Amino acid sequence: MNARWLQEAGVPDAEAFLALDAETLFHKLRSVDPGACLHALYGIAGALEGIRKSELSPARKAELKAFYDHVTT
Repeated sequence: MNARWLQEAGVPDAEAFLALDAETLFHKLRSVDPGACLHALYGIAGALEGIRKSELSPARKAELKAFYDHVTT
């Protein structure tokens, strides 16, 4: 994931990024990068929380995994 992809997906800046939730941002990212993976979703969620994706709670990771499985199947 990079800033160019987010801009192409309609997220022009950090303010717009922070105004959305991880799931919405992931949908937008997939519109320009259909191969965006679960780790990209974790990265987005971590960035929104101001932490590394590895620091996401197990509960949040489980929520994100369920969302990812739903939207990619």
